[in-house]
Amino acid sequence: MIEVKRETKETNIELKLELYGSGQYKIETGIGFFNHMLESFSKHSLIDIDLKCIGDIHVDFHHSVEDCGIVIGQALHKELFPIKAIERFSNSNVVMDESCVECSLDISNRPYIVYEIEDIGLIGDFDIELAEEFFRALVLNAGLSVHLIKQRGKNRHHIIEAAFKALAISIRRATLINERVSIPSTKGTV
Repeated sequence: MIEVKRETKETNIELKLELYGSGQYKIETGIGFFNHMLESFSKHSLIDIDLKCIGDIHVDFHHSVEDCGIVIGQALHKELFPIKAIERFSNSNVVMDESCVECSLDISNRPYIVYEIEDIGLIGDFDIELAEEFFRALVLNAGLSVHLIKQRGKNRHHIIEAAFKALAISIRRATLINERVSIPSTKGTV
């Protein structure tokens, strides 16, 4: 179990994360839709997440969402590196009714994100552009290379939820232990 704390003038976050968990979660951010997305992420990645964020949500949700991405990414990085005996690469397509989002992932320690999902509009009081801020913060701090691409869809809730689930499933698949792989790189290190 990895513990990460982050305290700034904008947020106070405490996280406990178990990469090889069972998808158990306790999420408290004060942001209903974001809680729902993180719960879904935990459930489908099988990562246990206990997260409490007290943020300046009276200003807006940006700092809380981005900083949660930072701490989850930092915890994942601590759990993943140095990597050995895992699959490393993965992808998934998640369908939610009319929507489909694809995630391709490399646990590379060379952080990069390609994000091709529209970010205009609201889901309840959650600004959709914050989803990209979360994914970017997580990916950059975890050392992942991730491509999140909307294949199709109209319903904003379905699209964003499919993105969280696609990333979760890709992480779960990429972190599968495979002793035959040893160090998953021709360089001998990742």
